[in-house]
Amino acid sequence: MEQNSYPRIYVERTLALIKPDAIHRSEEIEDVILKSGFSVLQKRKLQLSPEQCSDFYVDHFGKFFFPNLSAFMSSGPIIALTLARRNAVAYWRILMGPLNSPKARETHPESLRAKYGTCDLKNALHGSESFYAAEREIKFMFPNSVIEPFPSREETEEYLSKHVNPTLVRGLTQLCKHKPLNPCASNM
Repeated sequence: MEQNSYPRIYVERTLALIKPDAIHRSEEIEDVILKSGFSVLQKRKLQLSPEQCSDFYVDHFGKFFFPNLSAFMSSGPIIALTLARRNAVAYWRILMGPLNSPKARETHPESLRAKYGTCDLKNALHGSESFYAAEREIKFMFPNSVIEPFPSREETEEYLSKHVNPTLVRGLTQLCKHKPLNPCASNM
């Protein structure tokens, strides 16, 4: 039996944060996200304490901007989103644009940070830097999340044709070989 070989295409998840400076534009930002082919799997509006911000941005601990970042991110509500699509981490980072919003306006004027950010710190959005960072960050914002890769359509079809369909065919064939009893026939 010849097997079709499909390319492995994985749907990834990434974390997106709409920061306090852009929360008033969250509907517009979410509209762009959806129109860019992302699915929003989870959404949560929350306000982080300075301690939670420090825990979330632990990779930046010790850097000169860390205290300002923690203070800013705890200054008002944020919206956390789990986004999904093929190559979600990379695509979200492209859609956000460069960290520095003024530079983004020069080099990537259509990016979200160019449109909604004002400076390095108040750049409107956060996105995971890697698949592993996304896993950690999603679990931080959505503690009950189970992170598993989504199979692609081709992988799902392959699994069904390999494992489910043969079982169904055997079972249905056996059912067809035996004439079912007519429960009403015994009452006559």
